[in-house]
Amino acid sequence: MFLIIGYVLSLAAIFGGYLAEGGHAGALFQPFELLMIGGGAFGAFFASTFPKSFKATLKALPTAMKGSTYSKAAYMELLSLLNELFTRMRQNGLMAIEGDVEEPHNSEIFKKYPHIAGDHHVLEFITDYLRLMIGGNLGVMEMENLMDVNIETHHREAEIPVHAMSRTADSMPAFGIVAAVMGVVHTMASVTQPPSVLGELVGAALVGTFLGILIGYAILAPVAARMEDRAQEATKMLECIKVALLATMNAYPPQVAVEFARKVLFTNERPSFTELESHLRDAKGK
Repeated sequence: MFLIIGYVLSLAAIFGGYLAEGGHAGALFQPFELLMIGGGAFGAFFASTFPKSFKATLKALPTAMKGSTYSKAAYMELLSLLNELFTRMRQNGLMAIEGDVEEPHNSEIFKKYPHIAGDHHVLEFITDYLRLMIGGNLGVMEMENLMDVNIETHHREAEIPVHAMSRTADSMPAFGIVAAVMGVVHTMASVTQPPSVLGELVGAALVGTFLGILIGYAILAPVAARMEDRAQEATKMLECIKVALLATMNAYPPQVAVEFARKVLFTNERPSFTELESHLRDAKGK
């Protein structure tokens, strides 16, 4: 919603100002300039990405259009899930959660937390490291190093679409110049035409530069920025899980491990100590 509102505000200010000073809307309608800019940029984008990167970018685009799924409610759900898992582990041993870890979609614990169970990356991260804790003999340091590498890999992969979109946004003004140059060439080839025709041709060429800059900085750049924010948010959730798991491995009680994880969160999404304590108490009573 914020993206759409931003688009409306930006375009209304630009085109509204143009019309308010007496500009003619029809002069901005240059479909062939738009074809050169859009087609050239898409072709360059296609040529500069591998198939995996291209698919990843198309897959990531819808996330920029939607609101964030990493809300305070989502983190409360995550912390509640971790607390329940850690409590069962502490009371009944690591083997008590083996079935939940091996088949999380059939687990009564994970079914209580649909947001987490529906996030493939988060669910896989939790179950993979719980599985290592159950069946492996890794120490805390080895586990932390492995988690750091895993999180770094995930973040770099999430940034591939961001870089692809950013490069495309940065290239749009250049393609606008290309379209403008082509328009000037067309104008120079038509010097025998009357001044009114030449004026329209020059105007069309200048619109090419305008469209390239507009699309690059007002349309595509915000999408790239939002995609980057989503990648940062996804990484933060994995870091939250990492801190909680390491605290558990260090034999801290479940509620303390969850408190460590709470401290990692961004301020906007971080529940207060009282909120979390009350939420965990209510969840335990159900």
